[in-house]
Amino acid sequence: MTRMPMTNAPKTATVDDARMVGRTLAAAFDDDPMMRWFFPDGASREAGLNRYFTTLFTRQYVHHGVCERTDAAASFWVAPEGQAKAVPDAETVRELQDILGDRAALFREAVESAAEHAPTEPHWYLAVVGADPAARGLGHGAALLRSGLAQADAAGLPVYLESSKPDNLPFYEHFGFTVLGEARLPGGGPVLWAMRRAPRPAADA
Repeated sequence: MTRMPMTNAPKTATVDDARMVGRTLAAAFDDDPMMRWFFPDGASREAGLNRYFTTLFTRQYVHHGVCERTDAAASFWVAPEGQAKAVPDAETVRELQDILGDRAALFREAVESAAEHAPTEPHWYLAVVGADPAARGLGHGAALLRSGLAQADAAGLPVYLESSKPDNLPFYEHFGFTVLGEARLPGGGPVLWAMRRAPRPAADA
């Protein structure tokens, strides 16, 4: 039987896509320094990441963000009007703490540290974008990035993101992001790079 080729055309991700989104992002972030810091046990990391991303998706971003996917990637964006509501509620925080176990305190400190450096200007925020390593090089992540950037450009707003993986910086720079600064997360965590992309006219995006 011939397998259907995977498409990298972005589409809206819904709650029905939760299993695919969790599985895809768990694979995508397995080698991410920050995720390895939160989930140091290699034997349980995949399951932990799957629960982590599924929880963020179903309880937070799918309701207050702009979530898209391809057949092998997913992205979570937050427009200015959704940023106040996208903060995890108490029940979500408890669920994340259960998932993170003894790393929950480090996670909380990291979130608080990042919040101290959050931009004050109206902006779009790229919370998560990741592609399954099995489909790396096929343009899935780039397609989702272009889609979100086009929406931010249409609104005339900049985009912010943070990355703890230095290998990803040139990828983002290719799309117009510049590094604003870097900071080491508290508790001996990895370095986090903050990046910003200025809005572009539609013809230049």
